[in-house]
Amino acid sequence: MNDGNFGQGEYTGDGKALFWLALRTGCLTLLTLGIYRFWGKTRIRRYIWSSARLEGSRFEYTGTGLEMFLGFLLAVVFLAVYLGLIQILLFWFGLTILAEPQTPGQALLQMAGFSLSAVAVLPFIFFAIYRARRYKMARTRWRGIRFGMEKAAWGYAFRAMGYWALTLLSLGLLTPLMTFRLEKYMTDRSWFGTARFVQQGRWTALYGCMWHILNGLALFACGALSLVLDTPMLAVLLLPVGAVWLVIGVISYQVQSFAYLSRHKVLGGTVAFEASPRTRTVIGTYLLGALLLGLGLSVVTGVLGGIAAFLLFGRDIDPTGGGLQPAMIPPVLITVAGYLLTLIAARAGALALITQPILKHYVTTLGVTNLPALAEIRQRAADTGADAEGFADALDIGGAI
Repeated sequence: MNDGNFGQGEYTGDGKALFWLALRTGCLTLLTLGIYRFWGKTRIRRYIWSSARLEGSRFEYTGTGLEMFLGFLLAVVFLAVYLGLIQILLFWFGLTILAEPQTPGQALLQMAGFSLSAVAVLPFIFFAIYRARRYKMARTRWRGIRFGMEKAAWGYAFRAMGYWALTLLSLGLLTPLMTFRLEKYMTDRSWFGTARFVQQGRWTALYGCMWHILNGLALFACGALSLVLDTPMLAVLLLPVGAVWLVIGVISYQVQSFAYLSRHKVLGGTVAFEASPRTRTVIGTYLLGALLLGLGLSVVTGVLGGIAAFLLFGRDIDPTGGGLQPAMIPPVLITVAGYLLTLIAARAGALALITQPILKHYVTTLGVTNLPALAEIRQRAADTGADAEGFADALDIGGAI
C-alpha cells in the first residue's frame, strides 16, 4: 500500500558507524570508571532514533546524559535506604523471633525470611520498567511533536506482580493475559501530542502466538516421560529437540505478540498501525550475528593471548618463580587491558550485528495508516518531572536501547 494514507517505516542506520560509536563510548566509560555510561547511552540513542524515519521525517531523542546520571544517583540512594531497612527488619525477624529454630518448619521459615530481600526488589524492577519507557517516550519527538506517558508506575508495578503470580501459578498458561494486560496498561496511558494511544484486541488471541512454545513443551515432556519408561534413546532425541523448539517458541512469541499488539493499537481514534515482523528473520539475525561475533572475538583473543605470551615468555621471565616480578607487570597490564577492550568490543559488536539489524527489521515492517490524521495532532503540554529512568539503570535493566 503506497497511497498518501499509508506510511512505511524506514531505517538508515549503518552497522560500522554504530560499532565505532559504541566502541568509543565504551572506552570513555571505562576511562571514567563508568560515569560516562549515561552520556554514551544518550549518544547511541540519538543515533538510533535519528536513523528511524516515517514519511521522510526522522525521530528525535532529546534526553541528556546529565538527566540520567542524576536520576541514577537519586535511585541508588533511595534503593540503598530501602533495602537497608528491609535487611534490618528481616535480620531482626530471623534472629530474634526465630533465633534458635526448634523444628524444620521454623528453620525453613527463617531461610524464607532472609530470602525476602530479593523479593522486596521486585516492585522496583517493574516500577523501573514503566519509568524507563515513560522517560524515553517523553524524550522522543517526531516532526517536533512530543510523545508522553502518564505517571502510573506504581500501578503498573503492582499489576505486574499480580499477573506474574497468576502466570507462575498457572504454569505459564496465563502468559497471554499478562502480556496483553500489561501492554494495554502502558499503551492506554501513552500520548503523541494531543492524541492518545489505545490498545485494542483480545488477550486470548495471543494463544495463537504460543503454538511453538506448546510444541516445545510437549516434546520436552515426552522426552522426560521416555526416561521414566526406560527408553533413553528416544529421550536423547526428544529432549534436545524440545529444548531448541522451546527457545524458538519463546522468540516467536515475542515477535508475533509484538505484531498482534501493534496491529491493534489506535492513535487518536483514527490512526492505525500495520506490523509484519518475521520470526525466521529475527532468529537468523541472532544466529548470524552471534557467529560473526564469536569468530571476531576468537581472533582478537588469540592475538592478544599471543602478544601476552610473547612478552611473558619471550623476555626470560619465569612466571613460576613466585610473586609478582617487575618484568611481569607490562604483560599483565596488557592482558588486563586487552580483556577489558575485548568486552567493550563484544558489546559494540552485538549492538551493531544483532540489536540494530533486528531493530531495523521491526521498523521497516511497521507501517502507519491514515497519515493525514497525524497532521491534525497538536503539541501537548510537556510532562512535568519526566523520570530519567534512574531506577532502570540502578537495577541494570536500562539496556543500551
